[in-house]
Amino acid sequence: MSFETLNLHPLIIKATLEAGYTIPTPIQQQAIPELIAGHDVMASAQTGTGKTAAFMLPALHRLATPSKVRSRGPRVLVLTPTRELALQVSEAASKYGRRLSRIKVISILGGMPYPVQNKLLSQPIDILVATPGRLLDHIQRGRIDFSRLEMLVLDEADRMLDMGFIDDVEKIASATPATRQTLLFSATFDNGIEKIAARLLKTPKRIQIATQQARLDNIEQRLHYVDNLSHKNRLLGHVLRDETLKQAIVFTATKRDADTLADNLSTQGYDAAALHGDMNQRERTRTLTKLRRGGLQILVATDVAARGIDVADITHVINFDLPKFAEDYVHRIGRTGRAGASGIAVSFASGNDKIHLKRIERFTGQCITSHIVPGLEPRFKPRPANDERSRRTPGVAQKRSRSWSKAYGNKQNFNSINGNRPNSPGRSYGDENNSNRPFDNAHNRGNSRRKDQWQKF
Repeated sequence: MSFETLNLHPLIIKATLEAGYTIPTPIQQQAIPELIAGHDVMASAQTGTGKTAAFMLPALHRLATPSKVRSRGPRVLVLTPTRELALQVSEAASKYGRRLSRIKVISILGGMPYPVQNKLLSQPIDILVATPGRLLDHIQRGRIDFSRLEMLVLDEADRMLDMGFIDDVEKIASATPATRQTLLFSATFDNGIEKIAARLLKTPKRIQIATQQARLDNIEQRLHYVDNLSHKNRLLGHVLRDETLKQAIVFTATKRDADTLADNLSTQGYDAAALHGDMNQRERTRTLTKLRRGGLQILVATDVAARGIDVADITHVINFDLPKFAEDYVHRIGRTGRAGASGIAVSFASGNDKIHLKRIERFTGQCITSHIVPGLEPRFKPRPANDERSRRTPGVAQKRSRSWSKAYGNKQNFNSINGNRPNSPGRSYGDENNSNRPFDNAHNRGNSRRKDQWQKF
């Protein structure tokens, strides 16, 4: 099948071919005919499968015919959970619609100055791409006219649900014409998404593309068990020295950790920068532009960057901290292995992460193989899931160990009983000689640091 067989406007097909696309992806093959026919659609499709073109090409096809309603308001509205994804969708709309005359695409995002956005909204608009919170502000101030809106797209609806945006989304939808065509794209069709679809869509056509496992086949997944923060930092240094690494994204749990780790990597000579929600839009755009142009080798980010980043040279994704939700794991590692290329996803896990690992493996349908780096072996030895001993009744030795634990409330005494040497003053737990190790300087400063501090990250 080719794009010519999808009955799209010839100028849109020409722009698509000029962009380097020759064969439509499965989601495009199934969604585009249904959307051109005017049906509401709910589709399960992940980033990297061509979903943006799946809804934007038929949207542009609709815009090729002039509207019968005279208004400055948009004819197509796309809602996205993050600013990065909104900018990516706007760029795609401009690229696919470049051959059509006078197609105006604007983005309304949090973090942008209101006067600039007010000026943009005062002009005729064809496609409006927005994050829900900021758009709702403008609607409540009476700055947007939806009288000629024909299509509403909810992109990454599951993520908007997770981030608490659904109430805003429903308020926005209530301000649009009931005659609109509505599209919903989500990673999964869980109960929450089904309820939203039932409220906002009219007898939608359902489209489900590849399973989680099929989409991850081109990404090699590796797992490293870690004892503490020092151990994790040294493993990170090992991964970043991989000769096959071109660009990498390192995911952390908090904004503060992203800044700290990015600073430490920069000190070690890497071209590194942080990306998180506390940065203003100008800083975030500048960082992403630098990444896309190859000026950054390592991006240290929170989950704000898990969706909406499409950079071909990202060869490695490193989960410095495992995500809270299994779906976020898939979106994180989906930043590598783009467009059929291969990629490597490395995850660090402690003994407290066993539940998260099980959820991720259940969600993806794949087992993540653990790896050991010579010289960086973990002291933590995870018990195999099929170990019969884990299902036995506690024996005498186990009961005695528990009684000792109660009798010796002092952690140091308990370590001595079990043969584990406690920390030496000024030395990081699990690291016998770390004074000159990379990435450790910010975390090993005398005995004021508790050996379990790494668990906060």
